[in-house]
Amino acid sequence: MSEGTCGHGCSHGLSEKSCISRVPIFNHLEEDKMEEISALIESLSYRKGELVYQAGESSDALYIISQGRVKIYRLSEQGKEQLLRILQPGDFTGELALFNEKVHDSYGEALEDTRICSIRREDLQRLLLKYPTISMEILSEFSKRLDAQERQTAAIATEKVETRIALYLLSLMEENQKELVTLPMMKKDLASLLGTTPETISRKLVEFEEKGLMVSLPQNRIRILQKEALKNL
Repeated sequence: MSEGTCGHGCSHGLSEKSCISRVPIFNHLEEDKMEEISALIESLSYRKGELVYQAGESSDALYIISQGRVKIYRLSEQGKEQLLRILQPGDFTGELALFNEKVHDSYGEALEDTRICSIRREDLQRLLLKYPTISMEILSEFSKRLDAQERQTAAIATEKVETRIALYLLSLMEENQKELVTLPMMKKDLASLLGTTPETISRKLVEFEEKGLMVSLPQNRIRILQKEALKNL
């Protein structure tokens, strides 16, 4: 589906104001400013497995996840999938369209039924000039993504696979501020993210459990038992 168009999964009945009130780059604004932005929003919905956009399509809008999750990935020349990140509610993609017209170099796929707020580049550029705090929120997200990407690249290049998995589990724990975490993706996607195989992921998680470092629970949940031991793998 071409970006900015309304495919068979699209719905215009969603509440635009509800959509933007959930995302950090806008929800710090005053009520009247929220109303102004709501008028510029196109609300879209996608079913599980449906593409939000694909490589080669025109990139001229910002997509903000309101509900659901979206997988961002690239395909190698051999057709192998390389996961870049998983977007949760409040996250966004398509930000490079803010600066120049270009085409997507990756794919965005709904991992579950998903609702998205879409804002055209021209409208968002006007908002950034009018409300600089939005620019600061977007720059903050850019910084976080760059830091995460650099750490991920360094880990894949230098760390053992068990260390990569341990660091990922610890990052989930830190993000959720609790010892019980839920894997937000299938093992094949996690393997792609960490530069290994699903079989290795499964084997290492079993080893962690046998060592008493964690406990596997139903519905992709994991309880971390020994945080410091994971740090030292």
